[in-house]
Amino acid sequence: MTRLINLACAQMGPIARSDSRPAVVRRQIELLREAKGRGVEFVVFPELAFTTFFPRWLIDDQTEIDGFFEREMPGPETHPLFDEAKRLGIGFYIGYAELVAEDGRMRRFNTSIIVSADGELVGKYRKVHLPGHAEPVEGRTSQHLEKRYFEPGNLGFPVWRTLGGITGMCICNDRRWPETYRVMALQGAELVCVGYNTPDDHTGVFDFDQLTGFHHQLSLQAGAYQNATWVAAAAKAGCEEGSNMIGLSMIVAPSGQIVAMASTTADELITARCDLDMGTLYKRTIFDFSRHREPSQYKLIVERKGAILPD
Repeated sequence: MTRLINLACAQMGPIARSDSRPAVVRRQIELLREAKGRGVEFVVFPELAFTTFFPRWLIDDQTEIDGFFEREMPGPETHPLFDEAKRLGIGFYIGYAELVAEDGRMRRFNTSIIVSADGELVGKYRKVHLPGHAEPVEGRTSQHLEKRYFEPGNLGFPVWRTLGGITGMCICNDRRWPETYRVMALQGAELVCVGYNTPDDHTGVFDFDQLTGFHHQLSLQAGAYQNATWVAAAAKAGCEEGSNMIGLSMIVAPSGQIVAMASTTADELITARCDLDMGTLYKRTIFDFSRHREPSQYKLIVERKGAILPD
């Protein structure tokens, strides 16, 4: 038995601070049309896909900050993407900055959604693992202030029955944390969609930063293999407002093998014909959770946030 899906990652090159949403959406529509020509059924777009990666700057004007956020999705400027995807019969994952009134206040999240081929919202995820700092780091030309502009996601790591299987989402830094994949795998995830904006200078230590691409690949391959799931990851890439962001958008099989990878840091579509049943053998053998996991021995994972050294 096979459950095949033609899957694509729509990597995007740099988005300038001055680029308008309509201009960005036109680029995304071109990628959708290319995907249709290749027989693609579902496209993964990057994190914060409609704007430049604004957390690289310290911005004090709240009105300017909120200009990077979406108050509705789709809104007037993003609706053409949804309309074209529906016309083409293609579903998609996309990330954006979400501004929403909840619990009697305005809240800001780094969010992604899955939209079906008929244009219906399937599910929403809000980024849990926010990297960087709440205050600028002295001496750095490019900051990483996600903790300043967003609050941690409050929706957990849900999965949805869609695309003929079970699909989950995460965003950027989430992909580095094994708990991300495992929580979804414990709900039967067969595909995990990831959007990211990853600079190659996030620590300022060259010996570490020059491994950014390797760490990215390692995280995706380990997450896929150890949880017997497909992983599709789409980058915003290239030199964006002076910040060099890695490309390496890729689709990884449940075996941990990379089956497609971007070769540029520009707008680029990569595709793969994925069998959602490929992970079944792994789920029956090495990673048969119900036979082999011992949750009683893992309590520290949820009881303790930071490391406490032994006496």
